[in-house]
Amino acid sequence: MSRDRRSYPSRKYRSKRLTVIPLDPISHKRLRLVFAILLLGLCGLISRMAWLQVLQSSDLYARARALQIHRVQPLGARRTIVDRIGRLVALDEQRFRLWAHPNNFRFPGDHSELVREPAEVAEKISQYIDMSPSKIINIMGDRRSGIRLIEGLDADKAADISALGISGLELTSYLQRVYPQGDLFANVVGFLNLDRIPQAGLEQSLNNTLSREEPVRRLRLTRDGTPLPDDLAPGVFYRDDEHLQLTLDSRLQELSVKALSVAVQEWNAKRGAAIVMDVTSGELLTLASTPSYDSNSYWNYSPSLFREWSVQDLYEPGSTFKPINLALALQEGAIQADGTVIDTGIVNVGGWPIRNYDGGFSGVIDFPTVLQVSSNVGMVNAMRNLAPSRYWDWLHRLGLDVKPETDLPGALAGYLKSKKDFVNQPIEPAVAAFGHGFSLTPLKLAQLHALIANDGYLVRPHITRRLHGEELSKSPILNKSQPLLRSEVTRTVRSWMESVVEAGSGEGVKTDGYRIGGKTGTADKSVNGTYQEGLKICSFVAHLPVEKPRYVVLVVVDEPKGANAFGSTVAVPVAKKIIDGLLVLEKIPPTDG
Repeated sequence: MSRDRRSYPSRKYRSKRLTVIPLDPISHKRLRLVFAILLLGLCGLISRMAWLQVLQSSDLYARARALQIHRVQPLGARRTIVDRIGRLVALDEQRFRLWAHPNNFRFPGDHSELVREPAEVAEKISQYIDMSPSKIINIMGDRRSGIRLIEGLDADKAADISALGISGLELTSYLQRVYPQGDLFANVVGFLNLDRIPQAGLEQSLNNTLSREEPVRRLRLTRDGTPLPDDLAPGVFYRDDEHLQLTLDSRLQELSVKALSVAVQEWNAKRGAAIVMDVTSGELLTLASTPSYDSNSYWNYSPSLFREWSVQDLYEPGSTFKPINLALALQEGAIQADGTVIDTGIVNVGGWPIRNYDGGFSGVIDFPTVLQVSSNVGMVNAMRNLAPSRYWDWLHRLGLDVKPETDLPGALAGYLKSKKDFVNQPIEPAVAAFGHGFSLTPLKLAQLHALIANDGYLVRPHITRRLHGEELSKSPILNKSQPLLRSEVTRTVRSWMESVVEAGSGEGVKTDGYRIGGKTGTADKSVNGTYQEGLKICSFVAHLPVEKPRYVVLVVVDEPKGANAFGSTVAVPVAKKIIDGLLVLEKIPPTDG
C-alpha cells in the first residue's frame, strides 16, 4: 500500500499542478504588422522632433525667451534741473495711484470666501489719503472693481497703505514732474502737462536734452526672478544721472521777483521784468517777471502767463537806448567826446515837432548832460551828424531785426523799418535818436548794453550752463575776431552813464563805495502802431562796476499808473534792491580809493 501511495499523488496535490497550454506559432504576417506599427510610431516621433527642432525652433525659442526674459520699458524719466548754486528747480518724483476693487476686499487672515464691506476698508485707509470715509464710499459707489480713489500719493503714504495688507487695494507707481521753487522759475522752465508732454519754457525747447537715456532693458530671469549673469546686454544696469544746470541764481531771482511785485502793485502796473546779465560770459543770473504762475498747478492760471514776455514781446525802449545811439555816433566820428549840442526844447523834423519829455530846454549842453536830463532834442541834433544810411546799417548790424542767438525759448527778432523808409523819411532817424520808431525785446536791450559794458564785444545771452559737467554753451562772444565798438568809445559812454547816477535821474541807485552807471527811460507805449495816451513803459538799465563792468541790470515796468510814474520813480527803486543783493551775493569789492 505504501508503494501505491508514493506512485499516485493525492487528489489534493493534483489540483495544484500548473496546466501547460500549448502555444500556437505566430504568423509572419502578424509580426510584420506589429513591426510596421512600431516603425510608424517611431517615424512619427522622429517627424515630430524634426518639426519642433527644425521648422518651429525659432517660434519656440521666441516663446521660451518671452517667458524667461523680462523687458523693462522706459518710464519717460527726465533729467533734474538745478540753478547755478545747485538748488533744485525741476525733478521727477515717484508718485502712486490707489485703486480699489471692492469685489476682493479682505483683511489679513480673512477666509478666502469672505468679502469685506467698502465701509470697513474706507475707515482704515481714510487717514492715509486725507479723505473722509464717506467720500471714499461715495467714490466707490456700486462699482465692484477698477475704481481710482486718489493719485499723487508719495512713497511714505503708499508704503503705509501697502503695510495694511488689505486685499482689493492696488497701488500703481508713476513719475510726476515737481518744481520745488514754485513760481520762481516758471517763466523760463515751463511745465509738463498731466500726460508728461512739455508745454512751455525749457521743458519744451530742450525736451530732447532733458529726456533721460532709457533703453529697453532685457534681463534673462530664473524661475524665482533672479537675473542670470549670462546674456546681459552691455549697459543694462546703466543709470542716466546727468542733470541740467542753469546760470540763474535762485537767491537773486527771488529778490528780483519780490522787488518787481512790490513795484507792480504800488504803481498798479500791468507787469514787470528784470534781467541781470554777466557781460563777459552772457550768463543770465536773473530773468524774472511778474505776474507769473506755479508750474506745479499750471491749470489754475491763464495761458497768457506761460510765455516770458521779456524774451518774446517787443517794445520801444525810449531813453534807455540813448547811450547806445551816442556810442554809434562816437564810433563813426559824428560827435566828439568833449563836444556839445544845442537843446532848444523843440525841433521840427519833416513837419513833426519833437519836444523834451518835460517841455523844457537846456541850451548848449555836453553829452553827459544830454543823458542826465534825458534831452530828446539834444539827441536828435546829435544824431543828425550821422548819415541816415549809415545809422540804419549800424542798427541792422547790432541785430535789432534779427532773432538773437540764445537758448531762451521763443526769443524774437526786433522790428526795424526798411532802409528805404528810414533813409527817405527824416522823421524815422529823428525818433530813433531817442529810442522810438523801432522795437526790440528787453533781452535784446540788455545784450546791447552788455556790448557797451564789455568794451564793444557782443555776448550771447543764455541760461543753460552745463549738462552734468559738460559745457553746453557755445563761445559766449559773438564777435571774437574784432569788437563792434572801440574800447575808448565804450569807456566814454560808460563815464557819461556814471554821471546819470551821480547827478541825474539815476541817483536812486547810488551806493557808497561803488561806481555805477545807468540810464532811465520813460517811453510812450504803442499799441497796434498807435501811441496810447497815458500808457507808458518805465525802465532803468545799469552797468557795474563802471571801472571794470561785470554786470548789466535791466528793469522794465509795463503800464504803471500815475502822473509821477517815470523810470526814476518806478524802475530805479527796483534796480537798487537788485543791485544791493548782487553786490553781496557775488562778493563784488568796493572801488579802491
